[in-house]
Amino acid sequence: MPPKYIRNAGKQWTPTEVKQLKVLAKQDAPTRVIGLKLGRPVAGVQSKASALGVSLKPTNQAPYNRRKK
Repeated sequence: MPPKYIRNAGKQWTPTEVKQLKVLAKQDAPTRVIGLKLGRPVAGVQSKASALGVSLKPTNQAPYNRRKK
């Protein structure tokens, strides 16, 4: 049995999945979590987000310009 997280790999994206991708991205969910929830590989999530113009900001990382006090 293939791993659960790639059950939809290579399949067409449904309108429901696209909507869920946008909602999760807006909530700053990590790309890996979005992939697990949608059953898609991380690369597929990144590719679709890019095609839709949806920003997948890296989360849980300090900004590069932050200075330690």
